[in-house]
Amino acid sequence: MGTVLTATVELPGSKSLTNRALILAALADGASTISGTLRSRDTDLMLAALSALGVDVRVDPADSTRVTITPAPMHAAQIDCGLAGTIMRFLPPVAALATGTVNFDGDEQARTRPLHTILDALRALGVDIDGAALPFTVTATGAVRGGEVTIDASASSQFVSGLLLSAAHFDNGIVVRHNGKPVPSMPHIDMTVDMLATAGVPVDRTEANTWRIAPGVIEAVDWEIEPDLSNAAAFLAAAAATGGTVSVPRWPATTTQPGAQIVDLLAQMGATSGLTDGLLSVTGPDRLAPLTADLRAVGELTPTIAALCALADGMSVLSGIGHLRGHETDRLAALSTEINRLGGDCTETADGLRIVGRPLHGGVWKSYADHRMATAGALIGLVVDGVGVEDIATTSKTLPDFPGMWSAMIGPR
Repeated sequence: MGTVLTATVELPGSKSLTNRALILAALADGASTISGTLRSRDTDLMLAALSALGVDVRVDPADSTRVTITPAPMHAAQIDCGLAGTIMRFLPPVAALATGTVNFDGDEQARTRPLHTILDALRALGVDIDGAALPFTVTATGAVRGGEVTIDASASSQFVSGLLLSAAHFDNGIVVRHNGKPVPSMPHIDMTVDMLATAGVPVDRTEANTWRIAPGVIEAVDWEIEPDLSNAAAFLAAAAATGGTVSVPRWPATTTQPGAQIVDLLAQMGATSGLTDGLLSVTGPDRLAPLTADLRAVGELTPTIAALCALADGMSVLSGIGHLRGHETDRLAALSTEINRLGGDCTETADGLRIVGRPLHGGVWKSYADHRMATAGALIGLVVDGVGVEDIATTSKTLPDFPGMWSAMIGPR
Protein backbone atom coordinates (compact mmCIF):
# COMPACT_ATOMS: atom_id res chain seq x y z
CA MET A 1 0.00 0.00 0.00
CA GLY A 2 1.26 3.46 -0.83
CA THR A 3 0.30 5.04 2.51
CA VAL A 4 -0.15 3.64 5.99
CA LEU A 5 -3.71 2.49 6.53
CA THR A 6 -5.64 4.73 8.93
CA ALA A 7 -9.39 4.37 9.04
CA THR A 8 -12.52 4.33 11.18
CA VAL A 9 -15.09 1.68 10.28
CA GLU A 10 -18.74 1.87 11.36
CA LEU A 11 -20.18 -1.63 11.62
CA PRO A 12 -23.82 -2.74 11.40
CA GLY A 13 -25.47 -4.92 14.05
CA SER A 14 -24.49 -8.40 15.16
CA LYS A 15 -26.03 -11.24 13.16
CA SER A 16 -25.88 -13.59 16.14
CA LEU A 17 -27.66 -11.14 18.44
CA THR A 18 -30.15 -10.10 15.74
CA ASN A 19 -31.38 -13.59 14.85
CA ARG A 20 -31.66 -14.63 18.50
CA ALA A 21 -33.62 -11.46 19.28
CA LEU A 22 -35.93 -12.08 16.32
CA ILE A 23 -36.75 -15.62 17.51
CA LEU A 24 -37.40 -14.50 21.09
CA ALA A 25 -39.54 -11.60 19.87
CA ALA A 26 -41.62 -13.92 17.68
CA LEU A 27 -42.41 -16.08 20.72
CA ALA A 28 -42.82 -13.30 23.29
CA ASP A 29 -45.95 -12.30 25.19
CA GLY A 30 -46.28 -9.01 23.30
CA ALA A 31 -44.67 -6.74 20.75
CA SER A 32 -40.90 -6.19 20.80
CA THR A 33 -38.89 -3.54 18.96
CA ILE A 34 -35.38 -4.42 17.84
CA SER A 35 -33.10 -1.44 17.18
CA GLY A 36 -29.82 -1.75 15.30
CA THR A 37 -31.08 -4.89 13.52
CA LEU A 38 -28.55 -6.20 11.03
CA ARG A 39 -30.06 -6.08 7.54
CA SER A 40 -28.17 -8.71 5.56
CA ARG A 41 -29.14 -11.80 3.60
CA ASP A 42 -29.17 -14.05 6.68
CA THR A 43 -31.25 -11.71 8.81
CA ASP A 44 -33.60 -10.73 5.99
CA LEU A 45 -34.27 -14.43 5.38
CA MET A 46 -35.08 -14.80 9.08
CA LEU A 47 -37.50 -11.86 8.91
CA ALA A 48 -39.11 -13.36 5.80
CA ALA A 49 -39.39 -16.77 7.47
CA LEU A 50 -41.10 -15.40 10.57
CA SER A 51 -43.47 -13.38 8.39
CA ALA A 52 -44.28 -16.49 6.32
CA LEU A 53 -45.21 -18.30 9.54
CA GLY A 54 -47.70 -15.54 10.37
CA VAL A 55 -45.68 -13.38 12.76
CA ASP A 56 -46.32 -9.64 12.26
CA VAL A 57 -43.05 -8.05 11.07
CA ARG A 58 -42.97 -4.28 10.63
CA VAL A 59 -39.91 -2.38 9.47
CA ASP A 60 -39.70 1.32 10.34
CA PRO A 61 -39.89 3.12 6.97
CA ALA A 62 -37.52 5.79 8.28
CA ASP A 63 -34.98 3.32 9.68
CA SER A 64 -34.70 -0.18 8.22
CA THR A 65 -32.69 -1.33 11.24
CA ARG A 66 -35.64 -0.70 13.57
CA VAL A 67 -38.04 -3.65 13.40
CA THR A 68 -41.15 -4.33 15.47
CA ILE A 69 -42.18 -7.97 15.92
CA THR A 70 -45.66 -8.87 17.16
CA PRO A 71 -46.37 -12.57 17.79
CA ALA A 72 -49.43 -14.15 16.15
CA PRO A 73 -50.78 -17.68 15.62
CA MET A 74 -48.36 -19.47 13.30
CA HIS A 75 -49.41 -21.54 10.30
CA ALA A 76 -48.13 -23.54 7.32
CA ALA A 77 -45.29 -21.90 5.40
CA GLN A 78 -42.44 -22.29 2.93
CA ILE A 79 -39.10 -21.37 4.53
CA ASP A 80 -36.00 -20.38 2.56
CA CYS A 81 -32.93 -20.88 4.76
CA GLY A 82 -30.42 -19.66 2.19
CA LEU A 83 -27.07 -20.64 3.72
CA ALA A 84 -27.99 -19.43 7.22
CA GLY A 85 -27.18 -21.92 9.94
CA THR A 86 -29.19 -19.89 12.42
CA ILE A 87 -32.34 -20.37 10.33
CA MET A 88 -31.74 -24.08 9.70
CA ARG A 89 -31.19 -24.73 13.41
CA PHE A 90 -33.16 -22.06 15.28
CA LEU A 91 -36.37 -22.08 13.24
CA PRO A 92 -37.45 -25.76 13.18
CA PRO A 93 -38.36 -25.67 16.92
CA VAL A 94 -40.36 -22.48 16.27
CA ALA A 95 -42.09 -24.08 13.27
CA ALA A 96 -43.03 -27.04 15.48
CA LEU A 97 -45.20 -24.61 17.48
CA ALA A 98 -47.19 -23.65 14.36
CA THR A 99 -50.23 -25.46 13.01
CA GLY A 100 -49.78 -26.98 9.57
CA THR A 101 -47.02 -28.13 7.26
CA VAL A 102 -43.81 -26.08 7.23
CA ASN A 103 -41.39 -26.87 4.39
CA PHE A 104 -37.71 -25.94 4.73
CA ASP A 105 -35.19 -25.62 1.90
CA GLY A 106 -32.21 -23.43 1.04
CA ASP A 107 -29.24 -22.93 -1.25
CA GLU A 108 -27.74 -25.99 -2.91
CA GLN A 109 -24.63 -25.72 -0.71
CA ALA A 110 -26.84 -25.75 2.39
CA ARG A 111 -28.17 -29.22 1.60
CA THR A 112 -24.91 -30.77 2.79
CA ARG A 113 -24.87 -29.00 6.17
CA PRO A 114 -25.42 -31.27 9.20
CA LEU A 115 -28.97 -30.91 10.58
CA HIS A 116 -29.85 -34.39 11.79
CA THR A 117 -28.89 -33.46 15.36
CA ILE A 118 -31.59 -30.79 15.73
CA LEU A 119 -34.16 -32.72 13.68
CA ASP A 120 -33.65 -35.98 15.57
CA ALA A 121 -33.85 -34.07 18.87
CA LEU A 122 -37.20 -32.58 17.86
CA ARG A 123 -38.47 -36.03 16.83
CA ALA A 124 -37.50 -37.30 20.30
CA LEU A 125 -39.55 -34.44 21.77
CA GLY A 126 -42.63 -35.51 19.80
CA VAL A 127 -42.37 -33.45 16.60
CA ASP A 128 -43.28 -34.98 13.22
CA ILE A 129 -40.39 -34.28 10.83
CA ASP A 130 -39.71 -35.78 7.41
CA GLY A 131 -36.06 -35.58 6.38
CA ALA A 132 -32.58 -35.43 7.91
CA ALA A 133 -31.20 -32.44 5.97
CA LEU A 134 -32.49 -29.75 3.66
CA PRO A 135 -35.08 -30.03 2.25
CA PHE A 136 -37.19 -31.27 5.18
CA THR A 137 -40.77 -30.86 6.40
CA VAL A 138 -42.20 -30.14 9.86
CA THR A 139 -45.83 -31.23 10.27
CA ALA A 140 -46.83 -29.09 13.23
CA THR A 141 -49.79 -29.45 15.59
CA GLY A 142 -49.41 -26.22 17.54
CA ALA A 143 -47.69 -27.84 20.51
CA VAL A 144 -44.44 -29.64 21.38
CA ARG A 145 -44.34 -32.19 24.19
CA GLY A 146 -40.80 -31.33 25.22
CA GLY A 147 -38.95 -33.18 27.96
CA GLU A 148 -35.44 -34.63 28.09
CA VAL A 149 -33.21 -35.15 25.08
CA THR A 150 -29.56 -36.16 24.68
CA ILE A 151 -27.67 -34.84 21.66
CA ASP A 152 -24.14 -34.66 20.30
CA ALA A 153 -23.59 -30.93 19.71
CA SER A 154 -19.88 -31.27 18.90
CA ALA A 155 -20.57 -30.18 15.30
CA SER A 156 -22.25 -26.89 16.27
CA SER A 157 -23.33 -24.97 19.37
CA GLN A 158 -26.36 -23.87 17.34
CA PHE A 159 -28.04 -27.22 18.04
CA VAL A 160 -28.20 -26.34 21.74
CA SER A 161 -29.19 -22.72 21.18
CA GLY A 162 -31.92 -23.70 18.72
CA LEU A 163 -33.61 -25.96 21.27
CA LEU A 164 -33.25 -23.50 24.17
CA LEU A 165 -34.71 -20.46 22.37
CA SER A 166 -38.16 -22.07 21.96
CA ALA A 167 -38.18 -24.41 24.97
CA ALA A 168 -40.25 -22.21 27.30
CA HIS A 169 -43.21 -22.87 24.99
CA PHE A 170 -42.85 -26.66 25.11
CA ASP A 171 -45.45 -28.38 27.30
CA ASN A 172 -42.78 -29.87 29.57
CA GLY A 173 -39.99 -27.39 28.89
CA ILE A 174 -36.71 -29.06 28.06
CA VAL A 175 -33.62 -30.73 29.45
CA VAL A 176 -30.83 -30.80 26.86
CA ARG A 177 -27.87 -33.05 27.60
CA HIS A 178 -24.76 -32.97 25.46
CA ASN A 179 -22.86 -36.24 25.05
CA GLY A 180 -19.80 -36.12 22.83
CA LYS A 181 -16.64 -34.14 22.16
CA PRO A 182 -16.57 -30.62 23.66
CA VAL A 183 -19.15 -28.23 22.19
CA PRO A 184 -17.48 -25.65 19.92
CA SER A 185 -18.29 -21.94 20.14
CA MET A 186 -19.53 -22.20 23.72
CA PRO A 187 -19.66 -18.37 23.98
CA HIS A 188 -22.58 -18.48 21.54
CA ILE A 189 -24.51 -20.69 24.00
CA ASP A 190 -23.60 -18.19 26.73
CA MET A 191 -25.08 -15.48 24.50
CA THR A 192 -28.30 -17.48 24.12
CA VAL A 193 -28.57 -18.10 27.86
CA ASP A 194 -27.95 -14.41 28.60
CA MET A 195 -30.64 -13.27 26.15
CA LEU A 196 -33.14 -15.82 27.51
CA ALA A 197 -32.52 -14.48 31.02
CA THR A 198 -33.19 -10.95 29.77
CA ALA A 199 -36.51 -12.24 28.38
CA GLY A 200 -37.44 -13.77 31.76
CA VAL A 201 -36.46 -17.35 30.92
CA PRO A 202 -33.91 -18.75 33.39
CA VAL A 203 -31.66 -21.58 32.23
CA ASP A 204 -30.42 -24.04 34.85
CA ARG A 205 -26.82 -25.00 34.07
CA THR A 206 -25.83 -26.49 37.41
CA GLU A 207 -25.11 -29.86 35.80
CA ALA A 208 -22.20 -30.03 33.35
CA ASN A 209 -23.16 -30.20 29.67
CA THR A 210 -26.84 -29.92 30.62
CA TRP A 211 -29.33 -27.09 30.12
CA ARG A 212 -32.81 -27.03 31.74
CA ILE A 213 -35.71 -24.69 30.96
CA ALA A 214 -39.13 -24.92 32.63
CA PRO A 215 -42.28 -24.11 30.65
CA GLY A 216 -43.24 -20.46 30.98
CA VAL A 217 -43.58 -17.05 29.34
CA ILE A 218 -41.03 -15.34 27.12
CA GLU A 219 -41.27 -11.65 27.98
CA ALA A 220 -41.33 -8.97 25.31
CA VAL A 221 -38.07 -7.02 25.23
CA ASP A 222 -37.01 -3.96 23.28
CA TRP A 223 -33.60 -5.12 22.11
CA GLU A 224 -30.60 -2.90 21.27
CA ILE A 225 -28.25 -4.79 18.97
CA GLU A 226 -24.50 -4.27 19.36
CA PRO A 227 -22.18 -3.90 16.35
CA ASP A 228 -21.11 -7.25 14.88
CA LEU A 229 -17.71 -7.92 16.43
CA SER A 230 -17.11 -10.99 14.24
CA ASN A 231 -17.53 -8.82 11.16
CA ALA A 232 -15.11 -6.35 12.75
CA ALA A 233 -12.40 -9.01 12.65
CA ALA A 234 -11.42 -8.57 9.00
CA PHE A 235 -11.18 -4.78 9.35
CA LEU A 236 -9.10 -4.91 12.53
CA ALA A 237 -6.95 -7.62 10.95
CA ALA A 238 -6.33 -5.20 8.08
CA ALA A 239 -4.53 -2.97 10.55
CA ALA A 240 -2.47 -5.91 11.80
CA ALA A 241 -1.55 -6.99 8.26
CA THR A 242 -0.48 -3.54 7.06
CA GLY A 243 1.02 -1.98 10.18
CA GLY A 244 -1.75 0.63 10.07
CA THR A 245 -4.51 1.62 12.47
CA VAL A 246 -8.21 0.80 12.24
CA SER A 247 -10.79 2.05 14.74
CA VAL A 248 -14.30 0.73 15.39
CA PRO A 249 -16.86 2.93 17.22
CA ARG A 250 -19.46 1.61 19.72
CA TRP A 251 -17.25 -1.28 20.81
CA PRO A 252 -18.92 -2.65 23.97
CA ALA A 253 -16.95 -2.67 27.22
CA THR A 254 -18.49 -6.07 28.03
CA THR A 255 -20.22 -8.44 25.62
CA THR A 256 -21.29 -12.03 25.05
CA GLN A 257 -20.11 -11.85 21.44
CA PRO A 258 -17.17 -14.24 20.98
CA GLY A 259 -15.92 -12.06 18.14
CA ALA A 260 -14.50 -9.69 20.76
CA GLN A 261 -11.65 -12.17 21.22
CA ILE A 262 -10.15 -10.99 17.94
CA VAL A 263 -8.41 -8.22 19.91
CA ASP A 264 -6.49 -10.69 22.10
CA LEU A 265 -5.57 -12.87 19.12
CA LEU A 266 -4.21 -9.87 17.21
CA ALA A 267 -2.21 -8.88 20.31
CA GLN A 268 -0.56 -12.31 20.28
CA MET A 269 0.52 -11.59 16.72
CA GLY A 270 2.10 -8.28 17.74
CA ALA A 271 -0.72 -5.73 17.35
CA THR A 272 -1.56 -3.16 20.02
CA SER A 273 -5.00 -1.83 20.92
CA GLY A 274 -6.82 0.70 23.06
CA LEU A 275 -10.46 1.28 24.02
CA THR A 276 -11.50 4.84 24.87
CA ASP A 277 -15.11 5.97 25.23
CA GLY A 278 -16.34 3.07 23.12
CA LEU A 279 -13.78 3.57 20.33
CA LEU A 280 -11.55 0.54 19.82
CA SER A 281 -8.34 1.16 17.89
CA VAL A 282 -5.95 -1.55 16.71
CA THR A 283 -2.47 -0.81 15.34
CA GLY A 284 -0.46 -3.43 13.52
CA PRO A 285 3.18 -4.38 14.13
CA ASP A 286 6.09 -3.99 11.72
CA ARG A 287 6.11 -7.78 11.29
CA LEU A 288 3.37 -10.25 12.19
CA ALA A 289 4.34 -12.91 14.72
CA PRO A 290 3.12 -16.50 14.20
CA LEU A 291 0.30 -17.77 16.39
CA THR A 292 -0.38 -20.99 18.27
CA ALA A 293 -3.99 -20.96 19.46
CA ASP A 294 -6.99 -23.15 20.24
CA LEU A 295 -9.85 -21.48 18.36
CA ARG A 296 -12.62 -23.88 19.45
CA ALA A 297 -14.60 -21.08 21.11
CA VAL A 298 -14.15 -18.65 18.21
CA GLY A 299 -14.14 -20.83 15.11
CA GLU A 300 -15.82 -18.11 13.06
CA LEU A 301 -12.59 -16.07 13.31
CA THR A 302 -10.50 -18.85 11.75
CA PRO A 303 -10.48 -17.63 8.11
CA THR A 304 -9.32 -14.17 9.19
CA ILE A 305 -6.67 -15.53 11.55
CA ALA A 306 -5.48 -18.08 8.99
CA ALA A 307 -5.02 -15.33 6.42
CA LEU A 308 -2.85 -13.39 8.88
CA CYS A 309 -0.86 -16.52 9.70
CA ALA A 310 -0.10 -16.95 6.01
CA LEU A 311 1.42 -13.45 6.11
CA ALA A 312 3.31 -13.93 9.40
CA ASP A 313 6.96 -14.86 10.00
CA GLY A 314 7.19 -18.45 11.18
CA MET A 315 4.91 -21.43 11.79
CA SER A 316 1.40 -21.01 13.21
CA VAL A 317 -0.73 -23.85 14.59
CA LEU A 318 -4.51 -23.37 14.84
CA SER A 319 -6.39 -26.13 16.68
CA GLY A 320 -9.82 -27.02 18.07
CA ILE A 321 -11.54 -26.25 14.77
CA GLY A 322 -12.27 -29.62 13.19
CA HIS A 323 -15.97 -28.72 13.27
CA LEU A 324 -15.35 -26.08 10.57
CA ARG A 325 -15.41 -28.89 8.03
CA GLY A 326 -19.22 -28.70 8.36
CA HIS A 327 -19.67 -24.93 7.96
CA GLU A 328 -20.77 -23.03 4.82
CA THR A 329 -18.02 -25.00 3.14
CA ASP A 330 -15.27 -27.23 4.51
CA ARG A 331 -13.36 -24.21 5.74
CA LEU A 332 -10.18 -26.11 6.61
CA ALA A 333 -9.88 -27.63 3.14
CA ALA A 334 -10.84 -24.33 1.52
CA LEU A 335 -8.28 -22.30 3.49
CA SER A 336 -5.51 -24.82 2.81
CA THR A 337 -6.33 -24.91 -0.91
CA GLU A 338 -6.48 -21.14 -1.34
CA ILE A 339 -3.42 -20.27 0.74
CA ASN A 340 -1.38 -22.87 -1.14
CA ARG A 341 -2.78 -21.64 -4.47
CA LEU A 342 -1.07 -18.30 -3.74
CA GLY A 343 2.25 -19.98 -2.94
CA GLY A 344 1.68 -20.43 0.78
CA ASP A 345 2.32 -23.40 3.03
CA CYS A 346 -0.86 -24.59 4.77
CA THR A 347 -1.50 -28.15 5.93
CA GLU A 348 -4.65 -29.60 7.47
CA THR A 349 -4.31 -31.41 10.79
CA ALA A 350 -6.92 -33.59 12.50
CA ASP A 351 -8.47 -30.59 14.24
CA GLY A 352 -7.01 -27.54 12.56
CA LEU A 353 -4.32 -26.01 10.37
CA ARG A 354 -0.54 -25.69 10.35
CA ILE A 355 0.57 -22.61 8.41
CA VAL A 356 4.13 -21.55 7.65
CA GLY A 357 4.44 -17.94 6.53
CA ARG A 358 6.22 -17.46 3.23
CA PRO A 359 6.10 -14.92 0.37
CA LEU A 360 2.80 -15.12 -1.51
CA HIS A 361 1.99 -14.26 -5.10
CA GLY A 362 -1.09 -13.08 -6.93
CA GLY A 363 -3.93 -15.23 -8.17
CA VAL A 364 -7.64 -15.90 -7.81
CA TRP A 365 -8.85 -16.61 -4.26
CA LYS A 366 -12.04 -18.68 -4.39
CA SER A 367 -14.77 -17.91 -1.87
CA TYR A 368 -16.81 -21.17 -2.02
CA ALA A 369 -19.99 -19.08 -1.47
CA ASP A 370 -18.62 -18.50 2.05
CA HIS A 371 -18.63 -14.93 3.34
CA ARG A 372 -15.68 -15.43 5.70
CA MET A 373 -13.57 -17.06 3.00
CA ALA A 374 -14.23 -14.00 0.83
CA THR A 375 -13.12 -11.54 3.51
CA ALA A 376 -10.00 -13.64 4.19
CA GLY A 377 -9.04 -13.32 0.54
CA ALA A 378 -9.61 -9.58 0.64
CA LEU A 379 -7.30 -9.37 3.66
CA ILE A 380 -4.44 -11.14 1.89
CA GLY A 381 -5.07 -8.95 -1.16
CA LEU A 382 -4.24 -5.88 0.93
CA VAL A 383 -0.58 -6.84 1.07
CA VAL A 384 -0.10 -9.21 -1.87
CA ASP A 385 -0.37 -7.68 -5.33
CA GLY A 386 -2.60 -9.32 -7.92
CA VAL A 387 -4.98 -11.20 -5.61
CA GLY A 388 -8.57 -11.25 -6.88
CA VAL A 389 -11.44 -12.60 -4.79
CA GLU A 390 -14.01 -14.67 -6.66
CA ASP A 391 -17.63 -13.80 -5.75
CA ILE A 392 -16.97 -11.06 -3.19
CA ALA A 393 -20.74 -10.47 -3.24
CA THR A 394 -21.19 -13.53 -1.02
CA THR A 395 -20.22 -11.24 1.89
CA SER A 396 -23.79 -9.88 1.77
CA LYS A 397 -24.72 -12.94 3.84
CA THR A 398 -23.76 -11.04 6.99
CA LEU A 399 -22.42 -7.66 5.83
CA PRO A 400 -24.60 -5.77 3.33
CA ASP A 401 -21.87 -3.66 1.68
CA PHE A 402 -18.53 -5.23 2.47
CA PRO A 403 -16.94 -4.16 -0.87
CA GLY A 404 -17.92 -0.53 -0.29
CA MET A 405 -16.78 -0.56 3.34
CA TRP A 406 -13.48 -2.22 2.42
CA SER A 407 -12.80 0.30 -0.35
CA ALA A 408 -13.63 3.20 1.95
CA MET A 409 -11.28 1.82 4.61
CA ILE A 410 -8.41 1.49 2.13
CA GLY A 411 -8.93 4.86 0.48
CA PRO A 412 -7.00 5.88 -2.65
CA ARG A 413 -4.21 3.45 -3.48
